[in-house]
Amino acid sequence: MTRNLIRYASFGKMLLSATMAKGGTKQVPEAWANVKPKAKAPSGPVRKLVANNKKARHDYLIEDVFEAGMVLSGTEVKALRMGRASLTDGYVSFERGEAYLEGVHIPEYFQGTWNNHAPRRKRKLLLRKDEILRLAQRAQEKGHTVIPLSLYFLDGRAKIEIALARGKKEYDKRQSLRAADDAREAERAMRQRTIMGG
Repeated sequence: MTRNLIRYASFGKMLLSATMAKGGTKQVPEAWANVKPKAKAPSGPVRKLVANNKKARHDYLIEDVFEAGMVLSGTEVKALRMGRASLTDGYVSFERGEAYLEGVHIPEYFQGTWNNHAPRRKRKLLLRKDEILRLAQRAQEKGHTVIPLSLYFLDGRAKIEIALARGKKEYDKRQSLRAADDAREAERAMRQRTIMGG
């Protein structure tokens, strides 16, 4: 029976279970003993980044971050799936208890027809009422604004990460750049030190 198991390796599991049903002992060929189980796909929501606002973290101090859905047309979703969007000039405005994303550029879908969307149109954000009220009140304070940080798909749905932010002064920006340069220089020195063996 063991020879048959080795000869017909593709039918191995079926033959092995038939052998076990007849009261035989479990004999596993050596080729099967070293097989590792396949790694499982990562569980949880899958996040596919479309656009990132790198300039926002340089120009603003981020105080609070929210995730919001967006009301989009079909051609906008198709253009986003192609990975085309720009968040650099975007901001969030509030009107009659609703939040709207303005200034974000989603280019026209190149295969769209006459019903293609306008690239910089006003888009409604989907947030809870208490989040909208809190953001609207804080955005009224001096020096505060609400800006988009990143645009992504979460399990097939377009989401945007928005942040309540305070604008940095020029000396704050210089200080941030200096701190980043110092950290980079220290990292470089540590790497040189470990390479030299000292």
